[in-house]
Amino acid sequence: MNNENTVKTTVEELRKLLAIQNFVGEAVETEDKLLIPVMKMGLAFGAGMGEGKGPGDNSSGKGSGAGAIAGVEPVSMVVVTKGLSGPEGIKVLSLTSGSQLSKAIEKAGTVITDVMQEGKSIMKERSEAKETPEAEETPEED
Repeated sequence: MNNENTVKTTVEELRKLLAIQNFVGEAVETEDKLLIPVMKMGLAFGAGMGEGKGPGDNSSGKGSGAGAIAGVEPVSMVVVTKGLSGPEGIKVLSLTSGSQLSKAIEKAGTVITDVMQEGKSIMKERSEAKETPEAEETPEED
C-alpha cells in the first residue's frame, strides 16, 4: 500500500465513523414514549511518512502510517410523549452534569416552554370569553 492510499483509506473509514447514526442512537419505544439517545464524539487523527538511509549505502527504507481514535459519550435523551403534540410533548433530558452555561440554557428552555403554554391558555380563555355573549344588563328602576 503506498502513502497516498494509506491516508485515503483512513479518511474513508473516518467518514463512516462520522455518520449521523453514531450521534443519534437507536430509538427505544415504550407504551407511551419514544426515547432517542444523543451522543457527543471526540476524534483524533494522525498520518505520517518517512524515508531514510542506514549507516551504509546498502540499507534504505521508507514507510507511512495513519491512525485515528474516537470516543462516544451519551449527553442527552430526547423524550417524545405519544399523544401530546407541540412543545409540551417533547422534553430533552441531560445525561451530563454540564457547565453552568449549559444548565442555564436548559433552564431557559424550560421556562420559555412554560411561558408559551401559559400564554396559549390565556389566549384560549380570552377567545372563549369573546365568543360567549354576556348577559344583557337591564337598567334598574328608581
